[in-house]
Amino acid sequence: MIELLEVTKRYPGGHEALRDVSLEVESGAMAFLTGHSGAGKSTLLRLLTRVDRPSRGHVVVAGEHLNRLSERRIPYFRRRVGVVFQDHRLLMDRSVFDNVALPLVVAHHSHHEIGRRVRAALDQVGLLDKERYRPLQLSGGEQQRVGIARAVVHTPAVVLADEPTGNLDPDLSLEVMRLFERFQQVGTTVLIASHDTALIDQMGYDVLHLERGRLVGVRRPAAG
Repeated sequence: MIELLEVTKRYPGGHEALRDVSLEVESGAMAFLTGHSGAGKSTLLRLLTRVDRPSRGHVVVAGEHLNRLSERRIPYFRRRVGVVFQDHRLLMDRSVFDNVALPLVVAHHSHHEIGRRVRAALDQVGLLDKERYRPLQLSGGEQQRVGIARAVVHTPAVVLADEPTGNLDPDLSLEVMRLFERFQQVGTTVLIASHDTALIDQMGYDVLHLERGRLVGVRRPAAG
């Protein structure tokens, strides 16, 4: 579950990236966060991953009250959250397998467990036959799927994605969104920041719209 209660984020110099934002994404739900560049989408995601702290208000993710989270607990909290980026952020000198395995290596899982989980994640995104490839040998869509596999390999409670289809054509974008939908259907909470309104409309999930740091609308999918 994701919850913000009257959250404001003010940066040095006085700029308010978010102002009095309250929203909720229920456990196991999928939702989209929209808004023009500068609306506050990336700032909100940074708060949800505890990269930043709010200036005011409360942030709760996967049962953790992030305002109360000690520095020592942050790495453990982040193991419960998967993050997907627009630019993939893959290690180009490592294989697909090694890229996906990284969160498990950091968490000190056994070699056997790493192998099992990585291959299961790659199978879910249709890349099991390319585990020994380097990222530069893959298409843009395949690289994004590697990023998704890395985000879900440790079975997080929450997956956050920041413009995950920004560099992809419409067909690949829909394919990537359907992958997120599959994870939501097995109980993962998914929040995706995107400006692609046409694609979002195809998906039929809640839409949270930010404008100049304020939540100005919540659109629910039409019944039936």
